[in-house]
Amino acid sequence: MILTSYDSFEDHKFAEKLKIKGIDKFIACELPVETVKARYGNHFQVVMGDLYQTDDLRVLDYNGHNVFYSFPFSDMGDAIYYEGEDREKMMHLNQKAANE
Repeated sequence: MILTSYDSFEDHKFAEKLKIKGIDKFIACELPVETVKARYGNHFQVVMGDLYQTDDLRVLDYNGHNVFYSFPFSDMGDAIYYEGEDREKMMHLNQKAANE
């Protein structure tokens, strides 16, 4: 679970920031901030308090299993697929499904 100050996962700078951290392939979707805040409580506040000071993204939860099972699909926005510099960069799940 990543908190970011970027407006969109499709922002090229967001992908570059992840690439610097060794992440060049991901699936991302937005979650309502209030829902995340309710699930993580004080830990959310601590991490969020630091977000705009020195970095534009922070890891709220490293445990993908925990994140995945803490939120229903109905809370998740459209999936964004990103796969490196040499391939088509981003596709919305709805666009992919429409082409199948």
